[in-house]
Amino acid sequence: MLTGSTILLTGGTGSFGSHFVPMTLEKYNPKRIIIYSRDEMKQWEMAKTYGDDPRVRFFIGDVRDRDRLMRALDDVDFVVHAAATKIVPIAEYNPFECVKTNINGAMNVIDACIDKGVKRCVALSTDKASSPVNLYGATKLASDKLFVAGNSYSGADKCRFSVVRYGNVMGSRGSVIPFFDSLKEKGSLPITDPRMTRFMISLEEGVDLVWHAFEDMVGGETYVRKIPSMNILDIASAVVPGAKQETIGIRPGEKLHEQMIGVEDAPHTYEYDKYFKIIPAIHNWSKDPYRIKDGKKVAEDFEYTSDGNSEWMGVAELQEWIAANSGKIGKF
Repeated sequence: MLTGSTILLTGGTGSFGSHFVPMTLEKYNPKRIIIYSRDEMKQWEMAKTYGDDPRVRFFIGDVRDRDRLMRALDDVDFVVHAAATKIVPIAEYNPFECVKTNINGAMNVIDACIDKGVKRCVALSTDKASSPVNLYGATKLASDKLFVAGNSYSGADKCRFSVVRYGNVMGSRGSVIPFFDSLKEKGSLPITDPRMTRFMISLEEGVDLVWHAFEDMVGGETYVRKIPSMNILDIASAVVPGAKQETIGIRPGEKLHEQMIGVEDAPHTYEYDKYFKIIPAIHNWSKDPYRIKDGKKVAEDFEYTSDGNSEWMGVAELQEWIAANSGKIGKF
């Protein structure tokens, strides 16, 4: 589907874009990938990677600016919406800015996609959008709802919108693995709470789920990848073996455990080999066989949480991943 197409990626210089662009160029050979973001320095650095490759273009712009989005979406077939204000403490202390990007920006992307005749749009979500306790999660839940409802605004045979939701991206900028690694010389690591658990996913797995969503979507689905969990103490032991671990308490807006599917969504959730699919109840879409396909209905009391997960990543497995990606950690 993506072969020979034009794809625009909002927030394209971030962690997701650093993997989506080269992987998509290699697998699908699209006509063009447009990196849409507001940080010219990150664009400058990213452009060096691709040299004179005519398939990669850069477009300075902000998702808060609807007119700029309209210009950028000329002749675009597919959109991946990755732009967001996503660091939890920063969102807590700058709530107006978080809302402008994550909610108002989402509305601008939806409107522009519909008006410019984009075929399909996939928006990236987060585990923090499920039963949110912080502003970042709340804005992403609102964003998810907007993209689902965008299918009603678009109408039949026009732009389709879906959502992809996943957890902590291993080794990405600002995440716990590079943070712990930066403290290895001190011999002591701050632990928010020894009971804390998190979902763990590689960016390659995230990109693969976005590809699948483009192929599978009818419109309105939320795709949730099946991924392992880890306890924070095991993460610390894997990154800096033998380091002293000091409990400092949970930061503002943090959860003890993360959730990607709540019991409220269970009546509309279906299970597949590598992922779950939440299909919205509006317009009876959750009963639509074209959206359900070969999915198996989950139990009425089903929840997908990092502490209740059936799949866990151990210390040795994470250390193996760290060794294989040592030159990339904290740089994407």
